[in-house]
Amino acid sequence: MKSFAVIRAEDPNKVKIALHDLEHYGSMKFGSNPKRIEPNYADQILVSVSGVPLKTKCNSAALVELDTNAGAAISKLRKIHPPAHVVIVSPRHDVFEELLDSSELYPDFDRSFDM
Repeated sequence: MKSFAVIRAEDPNKVKIALHDLEHYGSMKFGSNPKRIEPNYADQILVSVSGVPLKTKCNSAALVELDTNAGAAISKLRKIHPPAHVVIVSPRHDVFEELLDSSELYPDFDRSFDM
Protein backbone atom coordinates (compact mmCIF):
# COMPACT_ATOMS: atom_id res chain seq x y z
CA MET A 1 0.00 0.00 0.00
CA LYS A 2 1.23 3.44 -0.89
CA SER A 3 1.89 6.22 1.57
CA PHE A 4 2.74 9.91 1.51
CA ALA A 5 5.65 11.85 2.93
CA VAL A 6 5.07 15.42 4.06
CA ILE A 7 8.35 17.31 4.32
CA ARG A 8 8.41 20.42 6.53
CA ALA A 9 11.39 22.75 6.96
CA GLU A 10 12.42 26.29 7.69
CA ASP A 11 13.54 26.90 4.09
CA PRO A 12 13.10 25.34 0.63
CA ASN A 13 16.70 24.11 0.40
CA LYS A 14 16.24 21.88 3.42
CA VAL A 15 13.11 20.42 1.82
CA LYS A 16 15.11 19.78 -1.37
CA ILE A 17 17.90 18.04 0.54
CA ALA A 18 15.38 15.94 2.46
CA LEU A 19 13.71 14.84 -0.80
CA HIS A 20 17.13 13.87 -2.17
CA ASP A 21 17.95 11.98 1.03
CA LEU A 22 14.66 10.04 0.91
CA GLU A 23 15.43 8.84 -2.62
CA HIS A 24 19.15 8.25 -2.42
CA TYR A 25 19.90 7.26 1.17
CA GLY A 26 16.47 5.93 2.10
CA SER A 27 16.02 4.09 -1.22
CA MET A 28 12.41 5.27 -1.38
CA LYS A 29 10.66 5.35 -4.74
CA PHE A 30 8.44 8.33 -5.46
CA GLY A 31 5.07 7.56 -7.04
CA SER A 32 4.85 11.07 -8.49
CA ASN A 33 6.77 14.33 -8.60
CA PRO A 34 6.98 16.09 -5.24
CA LYS A 35 4.32 18.78 -4.86
CA ARG A 36 4.55 22.16 -3.17
CA ILE A 37 2.02 22.58 -0.40
CA GLU A 38 1.31 25.50 1.87
CA PRO A 39 3.34 25.43 5.09
CA ASN A 40 0.19 25.91 7.20
CA TYR A 41 -1.37 22.85 5.58
CA ALA A 42 1.76 20.80 6.29
CA ASP A 43 1.57 21.94 9.91
CA GLN A 44 -2.09 20.84 10.07
CA ILE A 45 -1.16 17.42 8.66
CA LEU A 46 1.54 17.01 11.30
CA VAL A 47 -0.93 17.75 14.10
CA SER A 48 -3.52 15.42 12.54
CA VAL A 49 -1.08 12.51 12.16
CA SER A 50 0.87 12.91 15.40
CA GLY A 51 -2.04 13.94 17.61
CA VAL A 52 0.12 16.42 19.52
CA PRO A 53 0.13 20.24 19.43
CA LEU A 54 2.43 22.02 16.99
CA LYS A 55 5.73 23.17 18.50
CA THR A 56 7.20 25.06 15.56
CA LYS A 57 5.67 26.28 12.31
CA CYS A 58 7.44 25.54 9.04
CA ASN A 59 8.21 28.00 6.24
CA SER A 60 8.42 25.56 3.33
CA ALA A 61 6.74 22.22 2.65
CA ALA A 62 6.35 19.48 0.08
CA LEU A 63 4.20 16.41 -0.38
CA VAL A 64 5.30 13.29 -2.23
CA GLU A 65 3.53 10.02 -2.88
CA LEU A 66 5.72 7.06 -1.97
CA ASP A 67 5.67 3.66 -3.65
CA THR A 68 6.85 2.39 -0.27
CA ASN A 69 4.46 1.25 2.44
CA ALA A 70 4.33 3.38 5.55
CA GLY A 71 6.05 0.91 7.88
CA ALA A 72 9.03 0.47 5.56
CA ALA A 73 9.23 4.23 4.96
CA ILE A 74 9.30 4.96 8.70
CA SER A 75 11.98 2.32 9.23
CA LYS A 76 14.16 3.78 6.45
CA LEU A 77 13.54 7.32 7.66
CA ARG A 78 14.89 6.50 11.11
CA LYS A 79 18.22 5.54 9.55
CA ILE A 80 18.87 8.61 7.38
CA HIS A 81 18.06 11.71 9.52
CA PRO A 82 17.17 14.25 6.78
CA PRO A 83 17.53 17.99 7.57
CA ALA A 84 13.76 18.51 7.63
CA HIS A 85 10.80 17.11 9.52
CA VAL A 86 9.29 14.24 7.52
CA VAL A 87 5.83 12.95 8.38
CA ILE A 88 4.72 9.64 6.88
CA VAL A 89 0.98 9.48 6.18
CA SER A 90 -0.47 5.98 5.81
CA PRO A 91 -3.96 4.85 4.77
CA ARG A 92 -4.86 4.52 8.46
CA HIS A 93 -4.61 8.31 8.94
CA ASP A 94 -7.74 10.40 8.40
CA VAL A 95 -5.95 12.86 6.11
CA PHE A 96 -4.74 10.08 3.72
CA GLU A 97 -7.85 10.06 1.49
CA GLU A 98 -7.80 13.86 1.29
CA LEU A 99 -4.17 13.77 0.13
CA LEU A 100 -4.89 10.97 -2.33
CA ASP A 101 -7.78 12.95 -3.87
CA SER A 102 -5.98 16.30 -4.07
CA SER A 103 -2.24 15.60 -4.42
CA GLU A 104 -2.21 15.98 -8.22
CA LEU A 105 -3.81 19.43 -7.94
CA TYR A 106 -0.77 20.95 -6.24
CA PRO A 107 2.05 22.50 -8.29
CA ASP A 108 5.34 20.62 -8.63
CA PHE A 109 7.98 21.45 -6.03
CA ASP A 110 11.00 23.09 -7.67
CA ARG A 111 13.91 20.81 -6.73
CA SER A 112 16.67 22.90 -8.36
CA PHE A 113 19.10 24.64 -6.05
CA ASP A 114 19.75 28.38 -6.29
CA MET A 115 23.41 29.09 -6.91
